[in-house]
Amino acid sequence: MRFSQPLVRATLLRRYKRFLADVLLEDGAEATAHVANSGKMLGLDAPGSPVWLATGTGKLPWSLKFVETETSWAGVDTHAPNKLVAEALAAGALPAFATYRHVRAEVKYGEASRVDFLLTDDAGRRLWLEIKNVHLCRTPGLAEFPDCEAARSARHMRELAAMVAEGDRAAALFVVQRSDCTRFVPAADLDPAFARAFAEARAAGVEIHAHACVMGPDAITLGAPVVA
Repeated sequence: MRFSQPLVRATLLRRYKRFLADVLLEDGAEATAHVANSGKMLGLDAPGSPVWLATGTGKLPWSLKFVETETSWAGVDTHAPNKLVAEALAAGALPAFATYRHVRAEVKYGEASRVDFLLTDDAGRRLWLEIKNVHLCRTPGLAEFPDCEAARSARHMRELAAMVAEGDRAAALFVVQRSDCTRFVPAADLDPAFARAFAEARAAGVEIHAHACVMGPDAITLGAPVVA
């Protein structure tokens, strides 16, 4: 996924009201950026952190895309993973799903949800695919999700399990917007309910996949698989 213009480096001053961040641009000017992330951004919201901004598309002039850590850029835009996966599916770049030629986004299913992608092969077999954004890393090399209570994500895991029970294939793909992680686990201490739903869904036959990302000021793409 290429950015329309190269990202701009800045310094985080503070994040507040979940979707806003004040930043200091390299020319010394202060600005407010949109943060497309409703989570806590645990470990990524410290004042003074280097960040990377894209030109805003709404009322604010900037949109915060990445936070630099000592070992990796970390993507905090929760809209990016679906775009990355859509591109990868179109390019046939995800071998686990390569036999599914037909892709629909935001299809109603479950209790009151829309699955991120419904994949169908030429024989009509279906695969229900949920995408989750991951940026938390508290232990070197280990990515975790979520970074706060995520009741909606726990519900998605139960709904995927229900699709398996009906005879379909179902999977959750965790997009790790980092380059410094080789493993992925649920953050059970931060959301025990999600960890239980994750384990129960996996035991029921829901497939778990995870991929790291390759990030730079011009683009972000899905990278190597992460052990999950």
